[in-house]
Amino acid sequence: MKIVATIEARMTSSRLPGKTLLPAAGISMLEHLVRRLKAVPSIDAIVLATTVNAADAPLVDLAERLGIAAFRGDEDDVMQRVIDAAASAQADVVVEITGDCPIIDPEIVEQTIRMFKAHRADYVSNALVRSYPDGMDTQVFRLETLRKSAAMTNEPLDREHVTLHIRNHPELFSHVHLVAPPEIHWPELGLTLDERSDYDLLKKIIEHFDAQGNALFSCLDAVRLLRQFPEFAEINKDVVRKGNT
Repeated sequence: MKIVATIEARMTSSRLPGKTLLPAAGISMLEHLVRRLKAVPSIDAIVLATTVNAADAPLVDLAERLGIAAFRGDEDDVMQRVIDAAASAQADVVVEITGDCPIIDPEIVEQTIRMFKAHRADYVSNALVRSYPDGMDTQVFRLETLRKSAAMTNEPLDREHVTLHIRNHPELFSHVHLVAPPEIHWPELGLTLDERSDYDLLKKIIEHFDAQGNALFSCLDAVRLLRQFPEFAEINKDVVRKGNT
């Protein structure tokens, strides 16, 4: 059973163009994310699922430098892009990650994969039932499950939001949900990269721990830092999230 992480990323974000290449502690946000996924024991391969737009060529170049695969597909049909990217890496199981989660916790990703392995569910996630800070979102499913879902819908929203059809039809696809332990239960906290103020916060967090030699700091480390310095969490408190469509 080959487990492949897919990273959905593009340069043409409407709210913060080029966000995945913004720097922190000397490297891009995308490189921080890739480093973290490489630290997940159960992941066998990583593939960047980007678009055919010319603007995304720098992402493909970076993927090559980082030693991960890249697949270029349709910008709007993200569901098909993820299917094709995962298939290009011969995936049996997909660990779906978005490029706006640069400080995702490798241990949380591993826990989600292990939960998938331990159950016969079609879909395992820590994101549908909100409990973790936003930016720790991990979804795990078989590639065949996503293909089955894709064959059942041509709704534009379903095609844009990869697992929306699976999430909206628990009568068709069985679900298991991870819930955060009390020490990191903070669903209102935004540790995802949507707007400039998110970047300001994430850069501050990353560079704080990088200076301590702790590049792979955990979600708990970040939560403790923001509890200690609540003014940090104020940096992006006014960002309005689009929601888990």
